[in-house]
Amino acid sequence: MSPSFKHKHILGIEDLSSKDITLILDTAKRFKDLFGPPPIRKVPALRNMMVMTAFFEPSTRTKLSFDSAAKRLNADTMAFSASTSSLVKGETLIDTCKNLEAMQPSVIVIRHKSSGAPRFVAENTDVSVLNAGDGWHEHPSQALLDMYTMRENKRSLEGLKVALLGDITHSRVAHSNIFGLTKMGAEVHVSGPSTMIPRDIERLGVVVHKRIQDAVADADVVMLLRIQLERMPKTLFPSNREYFRFFGVTPEIMKLAAKDHILMHPGPINRGVELAYELADGEKSVILDQVTNGIAVRMAMLYLVLGGTIEEEAIT
Repeated sequence: MSPSFKHKHILGIEDLSSKDITLILDTAKRFKDLFGPPPIRKVPALRNMMVMTAFFEPSTRTKLSFDSAAKRLNADTMAFSASTSSLVKGETLIDTCKNLEAMQPSVIVIRHKSSGAPRFVAENTDVSVLNAGDGWHEHPSQALLDMYTMRENKRSLEGLKVALLGDITHSRVAHSNIFGLTKMGAEVHVSGPSTMIPRDIERLGVVVHKRIQDAVADADVVMLLRIQLERMPKTLFPSNREYFRFFGVTPEIMKLAAKDHILMHPGPINRGVELAYELADGEKSVILDQVTNGIAVRMAMLYLVLGGTIEEEAIT
């Protein structure tokens, strides 16, 4: 671990202090500067280290982003695929991870459908673990890249009004962003169907609105969240058409936001459900910037957990 970063693992934003978050974002900024022009494709920061990705759930952006981050840091990479592993023969998660540990990775990046699975692995192995999303619980790297994108556009997170709209209950992205943004001094407003808003969520320091218009009003940042159908025990809304009618974000609704607002989405986008088609590609959208920033943020996470320091030549 870096002398200035005291965590062996990054399992959730809830575990991090505001100073930890700031260090990660500042380190990510140093890495983002390497993207050019002219671009520097690789730095030797993690040479001779092994980054293993173990994804027990489907992923496009997160997996490719961690792979790219590791390669840009000159680390070796190894990918574990649950669908072709001995899990299908009945092997337990802990036995699988003990076997992965025996291959001597420097860090395991794990995504799992069960909340708490990355922490379970961290407690039962000696290798560093990064949580790439666990059930309904947290998605720390996504929240960090979201905060980076907000800070990049707004200079500071403190005092920002951020509207999180959609399926709050089942969204690990929402949970991590709430933990992070409130720690960093942002004002978080949430709205969505009542069936998708956790009871007593106000205890986390957010403001709940029944109408999305009230959440969006004067917001500096508007972030849409996908309906997490794969995590719902049953249908919690009548239809996609009805959802868009009452909770979909349209150009008319976005006129209520601050004039210089930015529009965000962790992806994948369901166009015409949570977001009007034209807004995703509009001038206020920073959705693709989030993807680019995700590489820099995940480089910072790997670098700090595996022993880098912000002053080293690797990122100067």
